[in-house]
Amino acid sequence: MVWSLVIGRVAGTAIRIHITFLIFLAWIGFSAFRQGGRAEALESLLFICLLFLCVLLHEFGHIFMARRFGIATPDVTLLPIGGVASLERIPEKPSQELAVALAGPAVNVVIAILLILLLGSLAPADITRIEDPGLGLLARLASANIFLVLFNMIPAFPMDGGRVLHAVLSMRIGPQRAMQIAARIGQGFAFVLGFLGLFGNPLLIFIAIFVYIAAAGEAQDAEMRHAFAGLRVADAMETRFSTIPAHASLEEAVDILLATPQHEFPVIDAFDKPVGLIMREDIIAALKSRERLTRVIDVAREPKEGLRDRMPLQQALDDMRRNGHAAFSVIDEDGKLVGMLTPQNVAEMLMIRQARPEWRFGRV
Repeated sequence: MVWSLVIGRVAGTAIRIHITFLIFLAWIGFSAFRQGGRAEALESLLFICLLFLCVLLHEFGHIFMARRFGIATPDVTLLPIGGVASLERIPEKPSQELAVALAGPAVNVVIAILLILLLGSLAPADITRIEDPGLGLLARLASANIFLVLFNMIPAFPMDGGRVLHAVLSMRIGPQRAMQIAARIGQGFAFVLGFLGLFGNPLLIFIAIFVYIAAAGEAQDAEMRHAFAGLRVADAMETRFSTIPAHASLEEAVDILLATPQHEFPVIDAFDKPVGLIMREDIIAALKSRERLTRVIDVAREPKEGLRDRMPLQQALDDMRRNGHAAFSVIDEDGKLVGMLTPQNVAEMLMIRQARPEWRFGRV
């Protein structure tokens, strides 16, 4: 996620803090300082930091459960509205999705129980006094964890309750229809939050926007997975494109650039194997600082590992998303370049599948 800082790693998962979270901490500290001075500012910051430690543990509940099903998590990011764990994929089996969804709130339940045992008791009314410094740090923290459980179990995406709802519905009506229902409930919940935020709580409006966008994103991702089920990279790849030989000069690259509408060019060796990738902006930038006879291979980007033409399309899309690359070379079993996969190819494939779901593809 952009604008985030890595502060550490746990079991291979990078822990990131978004810059807005640091701004949020500064705002909390400043507000508390104006109201009660240095002591109250320090106590407020301590409470927020401990609260987000609980949020982080919540996310690692999801992460470690997902790993039991072979799903890795490259990173987890702390935002002012909570944590976001970047699972490589959603569990395919509803039972696995249910387990992953419940693992996070279960962590908060355990934390709350331990804190209540340490305190001796916690009145139900205290749950509504999370912002009251007079309640005591541990009591506020226990109340906050109970609130996190209740809030996260709301049956609307992207909350854990939405994933629980999706998993349960998937067992009865299938994942596609279940996702549509869960996403619509999530967007409806966002409208309710936004409406409540109009009555004096701007934070609710901010949360509502996040919930709406996340719910729409979940629905779109599910639609793509359904549309691309059973397809291979060869079905979506572009096969008519220009390449640039590794020994070509920058001058020759400009000629190729002007002769085609392409933005991405695979750089190949004498055996038609990709050895680099050069973008349109790379060529333009090189013109400003390099000689005309500079070899293309000297200014090309190092190639990402090529996608196999028989690889499942959805797996390839997950790899593209994880690496953040705009284009990937597609290679055959001998490592020779046979195609390219770009976001434009994927978008066109999705439009075709939406227009004619029964359309058959098959190039290899």
